[in-house]
Amino acid sequence: MPRSYDSLTLEDAKKMVCAAEARATSLGIAYNIAVVDAGGHLIAFLRQDGALIGSIDLAIDKAATARIFDTATSRLATLAQSGKPLYGIQESNAGKVVIFGGGIPIVFKGNVIGAVGTSAGTVEQDIEVAEAALAALDF
Repeated sequence: MPRSYDSLTLEDAKKMVCAAEARATSLGIAYNIAVVDAGGHLIAFLRQDGALIGSIDLAIDKAATARIFDTATSRLATLAQSGKPLYGIQESNAGKVVIFGGGIPIVFKGNVIGAVGTSAGTVEQDIEVAEAALAALDF
């Protein structure tokens, strides 16, 4: 029997990007915002005018990292410190693992169905913008 799973839809991703964009605008910072599906593949990406070019890949990779490890990138930051259990994890997956805040998995009925990643401000601001994206979902 074929496996089935829940995943974010394009409509979900659009809502998330819109909410994250509004939060970024309220902070006065031009942001890069990425949403990935249950497989960790990009569904939606938004780069506000003037957003840092170097943050494009960071936003996408934060979202993918949150999905492939099913945890917030801010949590990985703690676990990846010297002497901690995941020290060096950022070197895995062709170096695309991001270990600072702004990537958050999205859980629905106990399963991770995608993730969001944001980049352009401080780590705290990136988390705030990502949380705004999550708040846009109505499930």
